[in-house]
Amino acid sequence: MTHDGTAWFGQPAVTLHPGDDDLAAKARASLIAAAGKAGAERLRAEVEADSPLAGFLVAVMALSPFLSNQIERQAALLESLFDEPVGAQLEAILARTEAMRHGEEFADSEAVLMTALRREKAALHLLIALGDLSGAFAVDDTTGWLSRFAEVSLGAAAAWILRDAHKTGKLTLADPAEPEKGSGWILLSMGKLGAHELNYSSDIDLIVLFDPDPPGLSWPDHYMIGETMARMTRRLVRVMQERTGDGYVFRTDLRLRPDPGSTPVAIPVEAALVYYEARGQNWERAAMIKAKPAAGDVEAANRFLYEMRPFIWRKHLDYAAISDVHSIKRQIHAHKGHGKIAIEGHNVKLGRGGIREIEFFVQTQQLIFGGRVPELRGRGTIAMLDELAAHGSIEPNAAKTLAGCYRFLRRVEHAIQMIGDEQTHKMPDSAEGVERVGRMLGYDGSEAFRKDLVGNLRTVENHYAALFEHEAALGDEGNLVFTGGEPDPDTVETLSRMGYARPADIWRVVSQWHMGRYRAVQSERARERLTEITPLLLKTFADSGQPDEGVIGFDRFLSGLPAGIQVFSMLQSNPRLINLMALILSAAPRLGAIITAKPLVFDGMLDPAFFSGVPKKEEQRGRLEDFLGEARAYEEVLDRLRIFAAEQRFLIGVRLLTGNLEAAEAGQAFADLADLIIEYALDAARSELAEKHGVIAGAQICVIGLGRLGSREMTAGSDLDLILLYEVEDDNIESDGQRPLAASQYFIRLTQRLTAALSAPTAEGVLYEVDFRLRPSGNKGPLATSFRSFSRYQRNEAWTWEHQALCRARTVAGDAGLRAKVETELDEILRLPRDAAKLKEDIVSMRHRLLKDKPASGIWDIKLAEGGLMDIDFIAQFLVLTGLPNGNLNGADATHIFKLSDDVLLGENDKEILAKAFSDYSAIMQIVRLCTEKGFDPETAPKGLIDRLCAAGGFPNLETMQAHMVETEGKVAEIFRAVLGDPRSGP
Repeated sequence: MTHDGTAWFGQPAVTLHPGDDDLAAKARASLIAAAGKAGAERLRAEVEADSPLAGFLVAVMALSPFLSNQIERQAALLESLFDEPVGAQLEAILARTEAMRHGEEFADSEAVLMTALRREKAALHLLIALGDLSGAFAVDDTTGWLSRFAEVSLGAAAAWILRDAHKTGKLTLADPAEPEKGSGWILLSMGKLGAHELNYSSDIDLIVLFDPDPPGLSWPDHYMIGETMARMTRRLVRVMQERTGDGYVFRTDLRLRPDPGSTPVAIPVEAALVYYEARGQNWERAAMIKAKPAAGDVEAANRFLYEMRPFIWRKHLDYAAISDVHSIKRQIHAHKGHGKIAIEGHNVKLGRGGIREIEFFVQTQQLIFGGRVPELRGRGTIAMLDELAAHGSIEPNAAKTLAGCYRFLRRVEHAIQMIGDEQTHKMPDSAEGVERVGRMLGYDGSEAFRKDLVGNLRTVENHYAALFEHEAALGDEGNLVFTGGEPDPDTVETLSRMGYARPADIWRVVSQWHMGRYRAVQSERARERLTEITPLLLKTFADSGQPDEGVIGFDRFLSGLPAGIQVFSMLQSNPRLINLMALILSAAPRLGAIITAKPLVFDGMLDPAFFSGVPKKEEQRGRLEDFLGEARAYEEVLDRLRIFAAEQRFLIGVRLLTGNLEAAEAGQAFADLADLIIEYALDAARSELAEKHGVIAGAQICVIGLGRLGSREMTAGSDLDLILLYEVEDDNIESDGQRPLAASQYFIRLTQRLTAALSAPTAEGVLYEVDFRLRPSGNKGPLATSFRSFSRYQRNEAWTWEHQALCRARTVAGDAGLRAKVETELDEILRLPRDAAKLKEDIVSMRHRLLKDKPASGIWDIKLAEGGLMDIDFIAQFLVLTGLPNGNLNGADATHIFKLSDDVLLGENDKEILAKAFSDYSAIMQIVRLCTEKGFDPETAPKGLIDRLCAAGGFPNLETMQAHMVETEGKVAEIFRAVLGDPRSGP
């Protein structure tokens, strides 16, 4: 006698269509063999008679490899269904598993417990699948059975672990017969398990907490509480999810706990409460809506959830919180029904029109209204749709329609997962796979299934979009959702489409901003502002050509911000600053480091006149005076000088980077700033020295600037080459303080203080690296030199290279009288008669040694490369030192010298080549020194830097620019050889 399935399912089975006759035949043969092997004679008879029940089982096996394997392994279980239907057997499984929670039969063996749980789960899994596919179970039945078993299996595992810890002396239970009670070990189920809506092959999401001083156990060592709880939690996870020959119970995910990247797997209750109160986000509030005690100490869990009520349910939700909830909603791109939905590969949970859109709307509405409407605080999605309709948030017809779509899509989701027991929500990528899912749901072929699936997705999509019709979109790129524990697939796809090379990694970086891990994003207002600007940030970084690097750079920027609300508000109000931020972070790591360390330098860019040019030197002097204000203490003056210099160098650099300042103008601006800083640092050093040692009557001092400071060609990374001179009426005079010093010692101390004032690190950083090695006799001579000694040395003892250095010397600070005398003396020293042949020999010899001792790293090492800046400088210095009328490099670049030179030495073509080369090299050096502290390497340079270099030189691409560099260096090297000699062959 055959059966229609009534004894099994309580009603006739749904007719399933296997679709493939060969697969069906193989399934039938396998089922007969399995029934025979298990002694399941009634089952075998059903199959041999081709009854409707047998047809159903064969179809299931043909459509699902996973269920086919389970049916073959558990044929005896199927035989028992003739005596006891599915529902009764499921209740028996739950009862046996609950008994494990209280029994002692597994006391000595974790392995036996694991085996028992897995075998019960396998039986339950198979029975639920058959009940679902047969039509005997509604969606609520399927999810309910799965959720109940998850809770009782968790309880069984937790009870066993607690007893074992008691036996091994790690803790002492008050009542080993009731180990969970009063244990303080809280296992909160989240997500679908918390709502009793568990998927067929779902992970279970848990948050594990503990009370360190619970009533039901005591600790032999209080210092080990946290470690012991963490080990017990990891053991629980292993018991639940480790795959053995019997399978697994449930994959377990702990990543919904507070700040999972930096917290242990089990967290003290008090620490969790502090986190949620101080840093909890609205998406975490949404997640906590479904939180439910799953196992462990249920009373302690309920106390925790009671304490969490003010965090989850706010009776007086402030506007910032509402705005944040809405901004989270608006991160999801509402398609409003346009565009084709591709069935193959579509994610029925997270994709357009999917389950998440229904759940997400329900939760956001609960957040907004649940504080005042207790009826909206439930965990179930369908129940809350009904309550939202009753509350008036949505139309009753919309609630009914969405509930129907929800049930349909959950059935599709379960069918997808039943095929291979995989935690997936994506439709198969092939037409054959789509047809298989449809047949598991009772469709004969795929067309009707496709039509129903698209219809449900489109219905959800349209209702969902209607919910957003009053919301201003955050962006039109697509989904940009950065909440939750796992990357949102649509967001990853959006990021990839925008040009991000590692979209999943970028998702994780951005999601950390919303986790509140950095100080700048720990306040709710700051996170709300950041949420608003995130789409524009991501689009701007994408447009920069180096999106991944831009996000990583912005992440470094955030990590260093002491607070975020001011900066985020500034960026929100001034979108142009976001473009600047993207340019800086993609092209100029050095500037990026400055804004990371001193984010308030951005303030200077808010001035409407910022892009119109650099303030003149005297205007900068006025600003510096104002900034120094009433500062009198030496250390305070130095700190304020550092703050002012850092901001102004940054602003000069940004103007240069954006093309609002030419390279030569930037060099002058950097030098003007350095002049001011040296001047005020010298004044501070003199005052500080005078307090301790007094002053020397009638003495004057002068600071000489050399190198790029002297020629006003400074870059963002230039050092200061300085010489300090002094003049006194009597060499034997002493200072007039309580601790008098001889003149020579006094001015050495002053030089040391000036050096420290400029280069010593303080809380505000370092002003400049300072070099006094160009003084007479270098490191062998005294730090400070008298004017007479300096003059005598330069006129009688100095080497050629020292006079070359003086070609760029100018006074930058000190007393006006001595400064005038020094300027005159410098000019006269440069005009001293020299033997041109000997000068050439010395210069070529020096260049030869430099080529040997400091070879260039390549053509982009434009300072040291043969035919580079050094060759141009040496040619200009030769022209100055051979008595060029009105010619020196004091405050002027080399092109000035070439224009004045005799056409015999340099023809017009040579002058043009050198002037153009100098201009190109200066532009490259300015940009490179601004953007990076290392040299330029085309292989590793950021694309933004390459683009900026090409733009500065007027080249379409790096290859063209590089070819130009090779040609230019060759021409300059040829001119050097013609004017001075060949440095390769020596002097």
